[in-house]
Amino acid sequence: MRLIAGKAYGLQSKVSTHSPLFYLHVRLDAGAKLDLPREHSERGVYIAKGTLEVSGRVYTMGQLLVFSKTEHPTLIAKSDCTIMLLGGEPLGERFIWWNFVSSRRERIEQAKADWQSGRIILPPNDNKEFIPLPESKFRTTSRPPEPEALS
Repeated sequence: MRLIAGKAYGLQSKVSTHSPLFYLHVRLDAGAKLDLPREHSERGVYIAKGTLEVSGRVYTMGQLLVFSKTEHPTLIAKSDCTIMLLGGEPLGERFIWWNFVSSRRERIEQAKADWQSGRIILPPNDNKEFIPLPESKFRTTSRPPEPEALS
């Protein structure tokens, strides 16, 4: 197990973070068991390789499992596994519209305007096609729809 960032299992990474979190790279041999850290309220497991059992259900490579703060699962490696454990504390309400996510609705509106006017620079290897802002089927006024809260 390697703690990449944050705090977990009584350890603390030297990497500085801006919020309470944890990020670990873990290798489990087949049959090994591991409990998730309990000191964080939002926790997840990404299965990079292998097969994992949680609460009697089997999960495979490429799946991300998300657990509530009231769940205390035991991970059981059904085969040799490489997993990433991650989590932390909630950052507050988020809004999402198309590809834009922010903690402020007005920032989403600014991002829409920036995208539409070409002020957002596309990545060098992915700049051949410009995709216009989508039209909402639920639009009831001439204004774009309000962003929806994620939490």
